[in-house]
Amino acid sequence: MSLSRRNFVIATSVAAGGSMVLSACSSGSTAKKGGGGHGGAEKYTGAVVVGTKADSTGPAPEIPGAKKGGTIRGLAPSDFSHLDPQRIYYSWNSAIGDLFVRGLTGYKIASDGTMKLVGDLATDAGTMADGGKTWTFTLKDGLKWEDGKELTVEDVRHGIERGFASFTTEGAGYVQTALFGTSSYRSKYKGPYSGKHLDSVITDDKAKTITFKLAEARPDLNFTLAMTSYGAVPVKGDTKEKYDKDPVSCGPYRIKAHSIDKSMTLVRNPHWDPATDSIRNAYPDSFTYEFGPESLQSADRLIADDGDDKFAYMAYSGVPAERIQKVLTDPELKKRTFNGLLTGVYYYAINTKRITDLKVRQALIHAWPLEQIRKIYGGPSAGDYATSILSPDIVGYAKDDVYGKLKKPQGDPEAAKKLLKEAGKEGQKIVYAFPIGNTYNKTKVVIENALKAAGFDPVIKPLDATSYYDQIQQIDNQFDVMWFGWSPDWPTGYTLMQPLFDGGTIANGGNNISQLNVDWVNEAIKKNVTITDSAEAGKAWAALDKRLMTEEAPIIPETFQRRFYLYGEKVGGAMFHPLWSSAVSYKLFVKA
Repeated sequence: MSLSRRNFVIATSVAAGGSMVLSACSSGSTAKKGGGGHGGAEKYTGAVVVGTKADSTGPAPEIPGAKKGGTIRGLAPSDFSHLDPQRIYYSWNSAIGDLFVRGLTGYKIASDGTMKLVGDLATDAGTMADGGKTWTFTLKDGLKWEDGKELTVEDVRHGIERGFASFTTEGAGYVQTALFGTSSYRSKYKGPYSGKHLDSVITDDKAKTITFKLAEARPDLNFTLAMTSYGAVPVKGDTKEKYDKDPVSCGPYRIKAHSIDKSMTLVRNPHWDPATDSIRNAYPDSFTYEFGPESLQSADRLIADDGDDKFAYMAYSGVPAERIQKVLTDPELKKRTFNGLLTGVYYYAINTKRITDLKVRQALIHAWPLEQIRKIYGGPSAGDYATSILSPDIVGYAKDDVYGKLKKPQGDPEAAKKLLKEAGKEGQKIVYAFPIGNTYNKTKVVIENALKAAGFDPVIKPLDATSYYDQIQQIDNQFDVMWFGWSPDWPTGYTLMQPLFDGGTIANGGNNISQLNVDWVNEAIKKNVTITDSAEAGKAWAALDKRLMTEEAPIIPETFQRRFYLYGEKVGGAMFHPLWSSAVSYKLFVKA
């Protein structure tokens, strides 16, 4: 898809206050320290540890000072687009899905934001064989649905098989593709409703095991299965398309009432056993979500902190530019915030089919005014400068800075001019495309000035925001540089490199906006994805990142953007979710 499927359904950054979204998915971990204990992303481990069976054993660690009871209230500008796990991809939906959807694996988030991949419904994070072509998981004992019926491996398989159905096209397709070795997997299997099961997904009720036999090696399948799209669904409780309105819970909460576009209330699921869940706490008696308030309205209500808003939090729409300085300069308000860097990277794609000279692409990177752009976004509070393809949430992230952008974030016009002269391309015309909006209308001015100072001839092309992706995702587009962004589905380099730089992904509507198609890059992607040791795989992806930026220069990295959220004085446990870039809903509690 052209728009962000998983990570961002609204504004890019708090300070930017734009309306565009990261173009793809999300995931990963951001190990955080600082921020007054509110999850501010200051430092990164760049890795997710795969936990042990002990790490996967419930209950989840208690949160100091937390007590059961009360209602937490979420404020959000819009309703959840989907509640059926196989139709969930946006992080906003996954954030609420954490309360009632469970899959084979999941991420255990520590109080400092570090993460472990653990077994959720499974006893551990899975057993791999045959170089990543075979994966086996064993279910925990005591798993039940909200009606008290046992959750079985058949229900887990059903959740996988539903991903092939004609009505679940909004969800992820990674597992389906790996099972058949093709993205045309729906031509191979139509879903479970004809009475047929996948031959490649084998269940054993007695042993409580489920085994995946993949057509393609996927050493990180256990990460993939942590996506909400692969949550379990009861075979006997599946209402097909209607399931999206009334899903069955196997998590700590169940949906009690849902008034479309107005509100939704979740209450405790009495059949959820905390002993089976090492990930989730369940302190509030209920959660109530109010849909409609935009970010400015929500911020003003939480600044006032009156009545029921004392128990409320910004569910995913962060503090807007109009209020960010007020919030950050008022010590009492700042205490009621949590923040973190969004997963993925914002960047400018260079059309390598049009800008064929490497030195010209390198000159663009040198010329680009990161400092001036970030000032428009709101300064350091808006995020960190990006200097690489991999983001800090990716295993193996090395913080490479091939072009010295951290030393000269304002741009280096002299270095750019030198490269243009060497290439014989002085005065090179550059057509720059961006989505029309208050923020990007401002950044285009500093970009135009920087390009002129570096010896380029800039042509500025503002595009309608609603059709922006449709226009830049055309193979024959007439743009040289295009604002873009991408967020990974899980924290490995594959979910960044393959969609963006694999030559086989070049297509109208595709996300290889740079249209890079280089044999050594394609081969490296295919090789790296089969590396079974996660640490070695991380090193390989980091090496590919550095070589790509050095030898191909297909993008101009911009920022790892930050978002701030406010909450009421009676809300406890508020911290940044490194996967969904929202609050960790199941860690919230009502203060006494």
